[in-house]
Amino acid sequence: MNILITGANGQLGNEMRNVLSAHDCYNVIYTDVAELDLTDAQALCNFFDSHDIDIVVNCAAYTAVDAAEDNEPLCRLINVDAVKLLATAAQAHNARVIHVSTDYVFDGKGHRPYREDDTTCPQSVYGSTKLDGEKALFGAAPSSIVLRTAWLYSPYGKNFVKTMLMLGKTRDSLNVVVDQVGTPTYARDLALAIKAIIDAPQWVPGIYHFSDEGAISWYDFTKAIHRLAGIATCNVSPCMSDQFPAKAARPNYSVLDKSKIKATYGITIPYWEDSLKHCLNRLKENE
Repeated sequence: MNILITGANGQLGNEMRNVLSAHDCYNVIYTDVAELDLTDAQALCNFFDSHDIDIVVNCAAYTAVDAAEDNEPLCRLINVDAVKLLATAAQAHNARVIHVSTDYVFDGKGHRPYREDDTTCPQSVYGSTKLDGEKALFGAAPSSIVLRTAWLYSPYGKNFVKTMLMLGKTRDSLNVVVDQVGTPTYARDLALAIKAIIDAPQWVPGIYHFSDEGAISWYDFTKAIHRLAGIATCNVSPCMSDQFPAKAARPNYSVLDKSKIKATYGITIPYWEDSLKHCLNRLKENE
């Protein structure tokens, strides 16, 4: 099976490398912008003409949520236009697409885990472009799969876990928002879910939700990170979102209902704290 991974230098892209490299039944091509510009229609056409791709896993995205408020054209170029071009090229070459989206497509005003068919209402440029990217994908390649995820972290790149570890070791005190509730997602768990879809006997198109199990606030997540990492010198205090102003609005509640992906693909999803322990162990080994 020939698989194309785009955005291969990001958190999920790197975890896809780890997950797929352990198996020799895949021929995987890893690309980032230097190897394949997803905003260049001709480059995409040439690439698909010269590679017999079966499945595309699109991990590429503009994910700087606050910066997107001042850079909407660039955010839209990557999260919408590039997705449409990639989907169009894949469709023309009979390649299937797995595309990663976000919990930010919801307004976060709900009080139960969001299902795939719940009404979307993004509150930020980032969320709006990711939702438009989903629509562009299905418009160009109707048999695609969208995986909405949330609060992604890993040993790679910049993410909340690594930031809280750094701040916990360098500050005496820290304020973290307590009124935003969701589920941390270990990028390796998402990569394993994608592999399960790739390996499944039947391809079932549509939108699916995936995050780790459980629900927690950013404040409680930080407390868990410090506890498990043995950081006891930083006093972490809860604060409200309006005490920690940001350019882009965040969903106050964005827990995702994973019933559909578990029923369709038989995926077992780990509890967020178990996955956090696994990631922290990897980070410690890398020190």
